[in-house]
Amino acid sequence: MGQVHGSPHPLLRMRGIVKRFPGVRALDGVDLDVRAGEVHCLLGQNGAGKSTLIKVLAGAHRPDEGEILLDGKPLRLPDPHAATRAGIATIHQELDLVDGLSVADNIFLGHERARLGFTRRAEGERRARELLAGLGHGEIPPRREAGRLPAAGRQVVSMARALSHDARLIVMDEPSAALAHDEVSGLFRIIRELTASGVAVVYISHRLEEIREIGDRVTVLKDGRSVAGGLPARTTPTSEVVALMTGRELEHAFPDRPPPADDRPEILRVEGLSLAGAFEDVSFSVRAGEIVGLAGLVGAGRSEILETVYGARRPTRGRVLMDGKPVRPGDTQVAVRRGMGLAPEERKSQALLLNESVAANISLAGMGRYARFGWFDRTRERADARAQIKALDIRPPDPARAVRTLSGGNQQKVVLARWLLNGRRLLILDEPTRGVDVGARAELYGLVRTLADQGIAVLLVSSEVPEVLGLADRVLVLREGRVVHQGDAADLGEHEVLEMIMEGGAR
Repeated sequence: MGQVHGSPHPLLRMRGIVKRFPGVRALDGVDLDVRAGEVHCLLGQNGAGKSTLIKVLAGAHRPDEGEILLDGKPLRLPDPHAATRAGIATIHQELDLVDGLSVADNIFLGHERARLGFTRRAEGERRARELLAGLGHGEIPPRREAGRLPAAGRQVVSMARALSHDARLIVMDEPSAALAHDEVSGLFRIIRELTASGVAVVYISHRLEEIREIGDRVTVLKDGRSVAGGLPARTTPTSEVVALMTGRELEHAFPDRPPPADDRPEILRVEGLSLAGAFEDVSFSVRAGEIVGLAGLVGAGRSEILETVYGARRPTRGRVLMDGKPVRPGDTQVAVRRGMGLAPEERKSQALLLNESVAANISLAGMGRYARFGWFDRTRERADARAQIKALDIRPPDPARAVRTLSGGNQQKVVLARWLLNGRRLLILDEPTRGVDVGARAELYGLVRTLADQGIAVLLVSSEVPEVLGLADRVLVLREGRVVHQGDAADLGEHEVLEMIMEGGAR
């Protein structure tokens, strides 16, 4: 828990914020109060208005109505520079670091240390070192390229950049999404140190257990409105928060698991698969209608296994078989022809064409079916897209809508629709609910189970152990590139799995 400092009067007050876009009222009179030295958690389903509100606070959007007060004084934020000058910094989920620049250059990007027109590099590196040390990460070299840092290190550099502007309020959008379990503890330590010095933090996360651990107060958004403000983060029941976010109780997040059926045909078999520096001697199988989950820390080799099975990486040794026949290694086109489909972890950069329509994204893996005699059949493409939109309940149900305007859960459904349109026999899902709110997660869980019930084999990775145990039929536990346990999900508990991935002891 953070500790609230200073007067009970808000450092920041947003009152009646309204933001309209063509045909959409994204914010409909939102209120938010944030005190100095507190962690104020902002919750809501995808599409509830969180991102729009944060962009208003960051100066990227101008509100159509309402007011913003800082220290009780009206504040105008016509652009991001005005927000920075006011002491408001935003750390976005997709960190906006420049990989090719050094850590120090990233920290002071846009306000470089200069004198008489010349950059004072040595002073910048010295100041960067001080900021990193103040965050407990003095071991990060200021001259190292930002792109060579792990996810946790990049997160720290983003915080140092915020503090380099003498930020009084820092907005953190899903800061733990790409962090391993132990790295999240380090993030929380830094947040507590920031709030102890009087910095206010607005914390956005879909992980409700994090809110209870790090938050002081909670504001909940739904459909562009603030439906609750100032709730105590530690003592408000999770069921109450979920009900506020979704408008309904979610008693059973995971669908019922059917009884095992060992007579189902084997779709995928992996034998002695190894990739130097990533994982070693991995073997398992997935049957028709079965969900197999991989659990382990970031860096344990989970995503690398999925990518190697799919042909995006060439294994050092071992083999992959579909329907009993070997799949040529390192060739994704062969994997697709054999019936595989991959929904990657980074859907926005690796799976979707964000500025293209929903229909164009759904048809992407099977465009040959729409090309005939040099013409592209848009009518058939839209008809197929509408069928998938209806089957997967993609919202809004508009095949012409740009996919970037959809919520995270609906974007993930578009990726699945692409493969289902082409009749996949094996779906490979890497972090399928990353950046997806609690209500949409329940929908995705139900969808994945429904697909399995239809006979599709599913191989998935998730950083959240409860998700793997709740959704999968069988689980492989990974540690440092090796399988330390393989068995039925129903026979495992969360604490058991955490002990195995942290300590490596097989059960």
